[in-house]
Amino acid sequence: MTEQTITQRASFPRWWPFLVMGVGVFAVSTAAVFIRLAQEEDAPSLVIAAARMVVASLVLTLPAVRNYSHELQKLTRRDMGFVLVGGGVLGLHFATWITSLEYTSVVNSVVLVTTNPLWVAVLAPIFLKEKLGRFTLIGLALAFGGGILVALTGSAGDPPNRSDPLLGNGLAVIGAIMAAIYFVIGRRLRGGLSLIPYVWLVYGVAAIVLVVAVIVTGQQVGGLAWQAYLWMALMGLTAQLIGHSSFNYALGYLPAAYVSLVVLGEPIGSGILAAIFLDEWPVFFQIVGSAFILTGIGVASRDQLKKT
Repeated sequence: MTEQTITQRASFPRWWPFLVMGVGVFAVSTAAVFIRLAQEEDAPSLVIAAARMVVASLVLTLPAVRNYSHELQKLTRRDMGFVLVGGGVLGLHFATWITSLEYTSVVNSVVLVTTNPLWVAVLAPIFLKEKLGRFTLIGLALAFGGGILVALTGSAGDPPNRSDPLLGNGLAVIGAIMAAIYFVIGRRLRGGLSLIPYVWLVYGVAAIVLVVAVIVTGQQVGGLAWQAYLWMALMGLTAQLIGHSSFNYALGYLPAAYVSLVVLGEPIGSGILAAIFLDEWPVFFQIVGSAFILTGIGVASRDQLKKT
């Protein structure tokens, strides 16, 4: 750690990282609402997903190229292979999760997509040779039971396409699995690459994959209401850049497991915003199932806290 870094850390009060995380939770909680608002303006889900990643990639391009060109030049073919796979999987994550909001409630979608830490726990023994601890197994069982309750919930709020909770919930789970694969790949690649060039590369690949998907499927991009473009731009700037950047900032000061627990505030924040702006109030089994899932993730994270 350099003397400059120590001075920079000392210049901030101890509560500063917690405030930053609070801002981050609020920022990512807006994503589902912005997505739903854009969908209500007839913006296709693939276009919304592509716009989110394009906006984030463009904003990151200048700092990545200007400040990290030396790291980018050292990337091997193996590294670029991980980038391509990681970015492609990230694109699939946003495509499936954002599409899920056409068919199910904000609460169901966000809670189920937030189960990605549990899928990481399932995949880690296979790809990273990491053993599952006792609390991880208990957490998986709790979350699985809660997932069944949420998945079978008949109420799906007022989705812009049609109310089909099983389809929407299934897409959200697929989105969670794609995010888990992305995180597992990230663990392999991030060892020799700084944060900004890494996210710029994978965001860029995800953006390209989604733009190609939009073109191939013939989705409407132009001629939408101006509000649709506003919601998409705000989602890219708030949820993607401010939200995820806030968590990455906090990781420099606090244990990763603790930050991952705080991120579980996203479903709560999204649920509150959905109730206020979309008039979507959760039903009993949604609340119970969500509580089981969040508790399960929290219990499973105890194994990670022991490692930090």
